[in-house]
Amino acid sequence: MLSLINFYKMYYHLRLNEYKVLFYRLLLAYVFYFIARILFYFYNADLLRVESVSDFISLCYYGLAFDTTAILYVNLLFILLSILPFLKNTNSGYQKFLLYLYFITNLLAYAMNFIDFIYYKYTFARTTIVALEVVKHETNKKVLFLSFIFDYWHVIALFLLFSMLWIYLYKQVDVKFSSPTKKLPYFGFSTVGFLIIVLFTIGGIRGGDFNKSTRPINILDASRHVKNIVHSDIVLNTPFAIFRTLFTNGFHKTNYTGVNEKLILEKVQPIKQYHNNPKTKPNVVVMILESYGREYIGAFNKKASIPNYKSHAPFLDSLSQHSMIYTNAYANGRQSIHGMSSVLAGIPSFKDAFTSSPFPKQKIESLVSTLISDGYDTSFFHGAANGSMGFLGFGNILGIQNYYGRTEFNDDSQFDGFWGIWDEPFLQFMKNTLDKKKTPFFATVFTVSSHEPYNIPEKYKHRFLEGGVPIHKCAEYTDFALKQFFTEAKKQPWFSNTIFVLVADHCNQIYYDEYQKPINRYAVPIIIYKPNSKYVGVDDDFAQQIDIYPTILDMIGYKKPFRSWGRSLFDKKSSEPFVINSTGSIYQFMRGNYICTFDGTKVFGFYDKNDKALKYNLIKNRNPEMDDIELSCKAFIQDYMDRVMDKKMYYKK
Repeated sequence: MLSLINFYKMYYHLRLNEYKVLFYRLLLAYVFYFIARILFYFYNADLLRVESVSDFISLCYYGLAFDTTAILYVNLLFILLSILPFLKNTNSGYQKFLLYLYFITNLLAYAMNFIDFIYYKYTFARTTIVALEVVKHETNKKVLFLSFIFDYWHVIALFLLFSMLWIYLYKQVDVKFSSPTKKLPYFGFSTVGFLIIVLFTIGGIRGGDFNKSTRPINILDASRHVKNIVHSDIVLNTPFAIFRTLFTNGFHKTNYTGVNEKLILEKVQPIKQYHNNPKTKPNVVVMILESYGREYIGAFNKKASIPNYKSHAPFLDSLSQHSMIYTNAYANGRQSIHGMSSVLAGIPSFKDAFTSSPFPKQKIESLVSTLISDGYDTSFFHGAANGSMGFLGFGNILGIQNYYGRTEFNDDSQFDGFWGIWDEPFLQFMKNTLDKKKTPFFATVFTVSSHEPYNIPEKYKHRFLEGGVPIHKCAEYTDFALKQFFTEAKKQPWFSNTIFVLVADHCNQIYYDEYQKPINRYAVPIIIYKPNSKYVGVDDDFAQQIDIYPTILDMIGYKKPFRSWGRSLFDKKSSEPFVINSTGSIYQFMRGNYICTFDGTKVFGFYDKNDKALKYNLIKNRNPEMDDIELSCKAFIQDYMDRVMDKKMYYKK
């Protein structure tokens, strides 16, 4: 009997019950992360199509390593306070404190997963810390938050339901009270237990690898386990993506084998100079259409062979008949601020946005700076609160002379209640402002009405009806607003001598399967319209947002050399059409006959240029063209990193 008592005392000195309960509590986190992964897939199944249940289970299995890292990060303090020998660890008061600590940290992290149930549809990537850079510029955070709760109440309800279930299950297993009588064994065994648990925690945070030669797992590693790139977002979880980008900078120097300055000058041609057109000074108006994917415009889908296709842009369809349109054009980023930097400054965004990096505050040669040097008045129009999306800050860096926002519009009766002034009245405001300007002028407008939560003015509720997805009615309304703008602008003397460029910042809600394909999630329209000019036709070559800047300079006969990673869409001799963008972790480089996928270290995919679904990897059949495309991709990235980090974003004479 005595020996049994001694064993009982030794058992509590070993603290095995505390360790078992700690394991149970951490295991609960795995269970609910698994549930969140299932829900994430459920909400985004049309974007993440998995062929079978076994394939999904396999993706979940690979996701365990990423869940482990996230769970251990979130619970570091909880684990530490659970295993340190405080003598009173098992007291009810101390356990209550641990309960609060556990759920405050875990539920905050868990909520991040639920955000991506909805947000993923707009970014096509797990949310990272970069998203906070966008949010912090918004002045209507409260309204947007309340709107999210109202529109997506079911997501909030699911979060609360599973949170309550989590709390219930946590309380089902308690730590048994114990009072150590012998401190030496207690502290001795605690030290051993502490060291073992810390060792496994470090290994878990690294991804289960203790090898010094390997780095801790990061977002890129999720792509190692998938055949379809988009499935890496199933493997990942949102807390992991945020933690892994919290203290990182996606900008770093590269030194790829075979890439040198001579090769960069040949393949990238970072300095452009055109002599194709006589010197002129037309006005230039660039219209960046919020979330206006190529999918919505019929003129861009005539060759797409989409069954029962319906256009939602009758005016843009009509305008396209008198314009140059680029039916194989793509965004160079995933967010609105990415679109601004790509279109106006020819700067793409890859893992991190250039605008949220440590490097945007430098001299930047751009469409703005070159036109100012040529005597142009420059303006930026955005109907949201001044400074929203970071546009005002970046506009100041570029040197835009006049900013017109919701403040300058000065009539909140036209405010949509969420983002800004409705497109129709704001475009008329822009027209009236341009009427008063001396020519030549350069103006950019960034529309707002085709943004989530997809509302239109009450007076048009019965005119623009709900389509296949909510954004369809907004696309039709913005199209109508553009028609009204052009109708009135035609009456002004400046109109006939103006180049209009219309492009989307990024894509948004998808209705047709063709645009569910990974590459087509970046598919945007590019329309170049100049009244009564030669610029009419359809171009099916690769095109991208960063091409707009050099194209405009080519059109106006700008003769000086300038820095640009893009190419003039009208210059077919100097450089070959290409596209580069990034999923946030994977570079996608398109040129010639192939699409190349590259993780920054190695190429892991080549696909036929028409295989927008990235279904058939041809890497086992490498050929010289593929080798050249890989080298060109590396050269572009190396020059990009060098110029951004070394502040060489302009032509040095």
